[in-house]
Amino acid sequence: MVTTVSVLVLGVGGIGHAVVTGLDTGINRVDPFRDMKNRPESGRGMNLLVVGTDGRDKITAEQRKKYRLGGAPCNCTDTIMLVHVSKDRERASVVSLPRDSYAEMPEHVDTTTGKRHKPHPVKLNAAYAEGGPALTVRTVENMTKVKIDHYLEVDFTSFMETVDVVGGVEVCTARPMKDSHTGLDLPVGTHKLDGGQALQYVRSRHIDGAADLGRMQRQQRFLAALVDRATSSGVLLNPVKFRKATSTMLNSVRADRNFGTREILALGRAMQGFAPASSEFTSVPIGDVGFHVKGIGSTVKWDDARATKLFRLLREDKPLAPHRPKRPKTTVVAVDPKRIRVQVYNGTHAKGLGDKVDKALHDIGFDTTRAPQNGGSGQVKHTYVTYDPRWDRSAKSLQAALPGAELRPVKGQGATLKVMAGDDYKGVTAVRAEETHRGKFGAVTGDQVVCP
Repeated sequence: MVTTVSVLVLGVGGIGHAVVTGLDTGINRVDPFRDMKNRPESGRGMNLLVVGTDGRDKITAEQRKKYRLGGAPCNCTDTIMLVHVSKDRERASVVSLPRDSYAEMPEHVDTTTGKRHKPHPVKLNAAYAEGGPALTVRTVENMTKVKIDHYLEVDFTSFMETVDVVGGVEVCTARPMKDSHTGLDLPVGTHKLDGGQALQYVRSRHIDGAADLGRMQRQQRFLAALVDRATSSGVLLNPVKFRKATSTMLNSVRADRNFGTREILALGRAMQGFAPASSEFTSVPIGDVGFHVKGIGSTVKWDDARATKLFRLLREDKPLAPHRPKRPKTTVVAVDPKRIRVQVYNGTHAKGLGDKVDKALHDIGFDTTRAPQNGGSGQVKHTYVTYDPRWDRSAKSLQAALPGAELRPVKGQGATLKVMAGDDYKGVTAVRAEETHRGKFGAVTGDQVVCP
């Protein structure tokens, strides 16, 4: 994730050769393509395999305790993403591959034991443990039929340092997020995360029943927010700050031998103007989240038919997210407005205010009765919403659309929420549900998931 963003940062800045020359000298090199045969045909655009490794062995004792990074480190991948940059350099498609994906490991020599293994089933993240970057690339290419052009690898330390060097990253939560395993504890609202907090956010998998699949969506949201931060901050306009930020990103990664200054600059010149809307995020389609394999346990089985179509689109350099007309930024809420029934009352002497409020709420998606009434004896100064405590999430979602409105719980009121419009009513704010429709492959663009 971090390395991909460093490439995008370079692209947005269009920084000259004098500033970036020599940055690639600090990159640790690997050769994941050595002696590879029978590889997929090259498609249009550029494909990068980005992996995040469990690097807790490099974490200080204080960080281990603060960010709940106990336990023994494993020689495995914690995150796997296939990143496709279009040939015209106007779009980046990020596909998350679950680490527990059922995979058929090709024949190889175990880098730890030296033992030769015949093809056998494993979980995808085991490819790194048995054969490092080379076997990971081979396995992903066999599964996706997408040719990997570059390999990029980051660990926990480099992730935290990158978030800190850009000044933190902002995320929004429409519902509380708490994970006792990582220590994540975020109330509803907007939060600016530093490197350690960001690591908790992207590692948490015990927030709800979605487990790893939910974690991948949070990682995608965070990556979109990191792109947004990188493209909107002053780092890109200051050569000294830019070099420091990019140096921090690149000096703590491992990459293939051919990923250097020339490649970074070529990509950078083509990607000026890149923004969150230029990026799209999805996960490989899943057929069975509990596919049991003898000797391995529960794995994640891909939906072969849909996955094949997804990776064909990548090879053909086509977008994954459905086209949507550009819309103004909206506040993310926990409950879809169309699921919230609202009765509007005019609490003032202003003629037609009830109709005005009902129409405004209806226009942004709320299920209003379209039959506003008078109430409050015409003396209501401040707009308020009454609601049954059992529908508190709906009430907070409605409150977000009525800036300054007060919430008043009323036991037994039922599912319909009531808005009493007061003299201070100034209009509504557009809101949208967190669970945005993601199209055929569940893909969203970066501008749809960053904070409004």
